[in-house]
Amino acid sequence: MSDLPGQDRIERFIRDGFVKLENVFPEATAAACRAILWRETGCDPADPATWTQPVIRLGGHSEAPFRDAATAPVLEAAFDQLVGPGAWVKLGGLGTFPIRFPSMESAGDDGWHIDMSFGGTADDFLSWRANVASDGRALLLLVLLSEVGEDDAPTRLRVGSHVDIARRLAPVGEAGLSLRELAATGFAESAGRREVAATGAAGTVYLCHPFLVHAAQRHRGGRVKFMAQPPLFPVGKVGGAVAAATRRALA
Repeated sequence: MSDLPGQDRIERFIRDGFVKLENVFPEATAAACRAILWRETGCDPADPATWTQPVIRLGGHSEAPFRDAATAPVLEAAFDQLVGPGAWVKLGGLGTFPIRFPSMESAGDDGWHIDMSFGGTADDFLSWRANVASDGRALLLLVLLSEVGEDDAPTRLRVGSHVDIARRLAPVGEAGLSLRELAATGFAESAGRREVAATGAAGTVYLCHPFLVHAAQRHRGGRVKFMAQPPLFPVGKVGGAVAAATRRALA
């Protein structure tokens, strides 16, 4: 989809709640990122016996290959298309990283959810909040740093589910809802949506509406999955296609 004309990309984003960009950065950049992350995991890429956890979570990185990926021209052009020129904060790197290993064990983090934006505390992630204006978050990025196939724990996306969450948040206004409150329904309002998997080659990036309902899953493949999932922060109030998608959901 990286070759979609601008207006087609915007319409796809408004309708589905995400767009997929391919070939955003080269495999060499992804490989340099993986090498740094492998060292931080403490695992040996050549010895699966050292892969003892289903997931290892790492924080942000701003070394050169991460900056190169985060500032790729095609990616920043898409930010301008979807959020608006000058309306987003330039990325200085990538993070956070859920590194997923082949495992028969569930990591216990595969529930449906949206990524929240403001107001929470470090020791209670369920207290974080989102509101219908999406204060504090313009986009969620899913940045593939390794090839991800159907068995490699691809993130599950509920197509069009941003519409359901916008309608859920609209009645409560600026205060919004906490993740605890949103999750009380099990995100049942989006359960009928078509599900797709965020697969692709290294260098693929999914740009997701902040209200897109998504979930992890157990790794059933053989190769370790490397992905970054940073937010794109807005400058001021969120506008552009992100706000347009919300307005259409509420029309």
